[in-house]
Amino acid sequence: MFDNPPPPLRRAASPGAPGGARSGPPGWPARVPPPGAPGWQIPAVGWLLDHCPSEYRMYAVWRRHPLALAWVTTHHLDGQLGAMRTAYRGLRVDLADHVEPEGVAAALAALEAEGARLLAARRAAGLLLEAMQGHAFVPRL
Repeated sequence: MFDNPPPPLRRAASPGAPGGARSGPPGWPARVPPPGAPGWQIPAVGWLLDHCPSEYRMYAVWRRHPLALAWVTTHHLDGQLGAMRTAYRGLRVDLADHVEPEGVAAALAALEAEGARLLAARRAAGLLLEAMQGHAFVPRL
């Protein structure tokens, strides 16, 4: 069932992007223009703030220093991934006497799906951090 991974998704063309196609390394957030595009850091900041606690929006420092926001977002997502892994490991043992087997299975499936979402977000945040540090992404042939 999972032997052959699906082909990578292609992004739709973005108006104003070179060649009419959106570019960015695999895992780049879909709603953030590629690094080097004019103003790409503005939507990147919004994306990063969406992956942090909502209270982060109260602090102007994150909008003034997007690199610091990218850095803290990667740490925040790492913490969430750690908590998710701990919950996944312990759920069956800790709740076996309190939740019926169907509930345990459903909770494990939900944790697995959330873990996959967090992994993708962590990869994207890491790419934004690298781009803000000046890393140039070179397409592979």
